[in-house]
Amino acid sequence: MPDVTESFLRDQLLVRRERLESSVRVVGPHRHIENLLNEVDAALARMDAGSYGTCETCHDPVEKDRLLADPLVRLCLDHLTAQQRQSLEQDLDLARQLQQGLLPAANLQSSGWSVSYHYQPLGIVSGDYCDLVVRENGSTNLFFALGDVSGKGVAAAILMSQLHAIFRTLAAANLPTQTLVERASRVFCETTMSTFFATLICGRADAAGGMELCNAGHCAALLSQQGKVTRLEATGVPMGMFCDGLYSTCQVRLAPGESLLLYTDGVSEARSPAGEEYGEERLETLLAQESQAPPPALIRACLDALNAFRSGQPLLDDLTIMAIQRAC
Repeated sequence: MPDVTESFLRDQLLVRRERLESSVRVVGPHRHIENLLNEVDAALARMDAGSYGTCETCHDPVEKDRLLADPLVRLCLDHLTAQQRQSLEQDLDLARQLQQGLLPAANLQSSGWSVSYHYQPLGIVSGDYCDLVVRENGSTNLFFALGDVSGKGVAAAILMSQLHAIFRTLAAANLPTQTLVERASRVFCETTMSTFFATLICGRADAAGGMELCNAGHCAALLSQQGKVTRLEATGVPMGMFCDGLYSTCQVRLAPGESLLLYTDGVSEARSPAGEEYGEERLETLLAQESQAPPPALIRACLDALNAFRSGQPLLDDLTIMAIQRAC
C-alpha cells in the first residue's frame, strides 16, 4: 500500500480512537465502545507490524477502496463469511440509494433552458458527479456541473458526494464561476488524500442565453451553434492537484435551439469489440447531425450510437452525458 494512503488511514484511525475515548469519558465504560477501541488499536498495531491491508486468511492485499471506506477491514472480499457478504451488499445498496438521491431531476426546464442527462455507474455506485441548481438572484441563473473523480468504487463515490456538498454550498453564495471553482478546488485538495483528484466542468447560464464555463481538466465540452460544433477545451488542471490552483472561464452565448454537450470519459473511452475507442470525434459528428434535437432526444441518440459501436462490449468506466439547450 502506498505510504500516503497508509499515513492517511493512520490519521483516520487516530481520530476515531480519540472520539471513542471521548465517548467513554462522557458515557462511561461501554462494551460496544470498548470493542471498537480494541479494533482500532489492533489496526494500528498491524500498521506498526507492516501487515496492515493484508487479508488475514489468504495474505493477499485487501481492496483499497474498502480500506478507505472502512480502515478496520481485515479480510478481502473472497474470504468474507456469508453474513459479512450480505451485510456488505446491504451497505452498498444503501450507498447506491443515497447516491441516487443526490442526483438532480433527469429533465429540467428553467430560465429559458432545457437540460437532460444520463447517469450510468459502472458498478453499484459511481465516481461521476452530475448536478443542476436553479438560483433566483434578481435574474434566474442555472448552475450546472459534470465531473469525474479519479478511481472507482466506494472511495470514488464518497469523494463524489464530497464534491456535491462543496459545490452545493458554494453555488448558494452566488460566486463568479472562476472563484467558485478555485475555492472548491482548495477545499477538495485540503480535505482529500493527495492520490485523488477530480476533473470537472461547470458553469452558469442566464435567462438571456449567456453562459460562463470553467473546465478543470475535464473532457472538452461540445458547443453546437448554427450546425457547427466547437470544442471548448480545459482551462485549468484537475481539482485537488494543487491547493492554490488558478482557473479561467470562457463566455459563450447561445441562440434558441443551440446546445452544449458535456460527458465523462466513460463515453469517449468506451471500446468496440476490436478494441477501438469511441473517441470524441464521433460525438462531434453525431452532435452536428442532431443539432436541432431537444436534449432528451439528443441524449438518446448519443446512447444509441454508443451502444451500436460497443456491440455488447462492457463499459470500462462510469458514464454520464448532459445536454443543455437554449429553449426555442
